[in-house]
Amino acid sequence: MEKEITTRAIEFIKRPRIVANHFLLTSHSRSFHMPTLPNHEFAGRTGNGDWADCLAEMDYRTGQILDAIKEAGVEDNTIVIFTSDNGPEATHPWEGDSGPWRGTYFTATEASLRAPFTIRWPGKIPAGRVNNEIVHIVDLFTTLAHVGGAEIPKDRPIDGVDQIDFFLGKQENSNREGFPAYVADRPQAVKWRNWKMHLIWQENMYDAPQRLPLPKIINLLTDLKEEQDVLIQNGWVTFPMMKILNDFEDSLKRYPPIKMGTPDPYQPPN
Repeated sequence: MEKEITTRAIEFIKRPRIVANHFLLTSHSRSFHMPTLPNHEFAGRTGNGDWADCLAEMDYRTGQILDAIKEAGVEDNTIVIFTSDNGPEATHPWEGDSGPWRGTYFTATEASLRAPFTIRWPGKIPAGRVNNEIVHIVDLFTTLAHVGGAEIPKDRPIDGVDQIDFFLGKQENSNREGFPAYVADRPQAVKWRNWKMHLIWQENMYDAPQRLPLPKIINLLTDLKEEQDVLIQNGWVTFPMMKILNDFEDSLKRYPPIKMGTPDPYQPPN
């Protein structure tokens, strides 16, 4: 599957009408959703099992796409983003590793919410810059639309914020301080700066969600495993975090989510 996805991505890049104009390519690796099985060309390559072999294959396939961009002559004028939509699996034996963070995907723990994010734009985005500021995946829509010269729709709510000045190194801080973390259809936590507020506790996606009688406050600078509730000492942080949650829930009332099964094209109500 990875080989087929990459082959089609490279064929797309090579189209003459593509490289002559703006283009958007999204190439989605599927290796790290269960079952984690590498292409036969990479099976056993690392000697450390299927998961490590899949990492080696993903690295190789990513390199193939970068080579295709360079060969097309558009390397210096192409933004490349390497990221993920969530953290590690919850199902044995395909969990992977969440590093210093706790939990699995489909929860509101840091292992679920944090994902790698690398962006490259030669000559524009400073190379080697590392930052721990908050960027949400929905920010990519707004940011890339700006870079591509597109107008952001004004007839619907847009959750993403423009991060291009942050990426370009024109400012040290992200344009986003936090976000609400929904799991399924429920608000489960809120992140704000280096703080996390859990309203529902769930470490593994197979655990039963536990609604907490009081919010659980975590200082993520000192407690990567989210073990120490510091609500008593730092109750003040609930105010900015509840504002984030309340503002988002108010927006859902003003602009109800599109119901499942709604046919296209969708016309927002006036």
